[in-house]
Amino acid sequence: MNAINSQKHLVNGIFLTAALLIAGSAFAATKGSMELLRPANVAGTQLAAGSYTVQWDGTGDQVQLQILKGKKSIASANAHLVKLEHPLSENSVVVVPNNDGSRSVARINFGKKDFALELDNEGAGSGAAAGAAK
Repeated sequence: MNAINSQKHLVNGIFLTAALLIAGSAFAATKGSMELLRPANVAGTQLAAGSYTVQWDGTGDQVQLQILKGKKSIASANAHLVKLEHPLSENSVVVVPNNDGSRSVARINFGKKDFALELDNEGAGSGAAAGAAK
């Protein structure tokens, strides 16, 4: 009888562990990368030219985006996922001009992915894409 109870507890423990792992992965952040060839703003924070890790939590209309340099979060913004009909072949960043002459990141495209992230930059320029920086 003890062997049967032990097996039941083991099976229940395995199912509980699997359920927790699945639930935890539903809330795990998703990551990508971006490279800025020239300085640009994200939600009012000036980013220097260089490579960054992009991490976001959530799906659909609203996600919380973090820009990291190494392991340090240097900017955050609200964004939303945009479905793409034709995935791009490589990562790219779309920037828009601001009224003061600076530039803001408006969209981050991830190579071979069927989505992009559009940032909710308040105070960004006209909304027309000024160009893409790899």
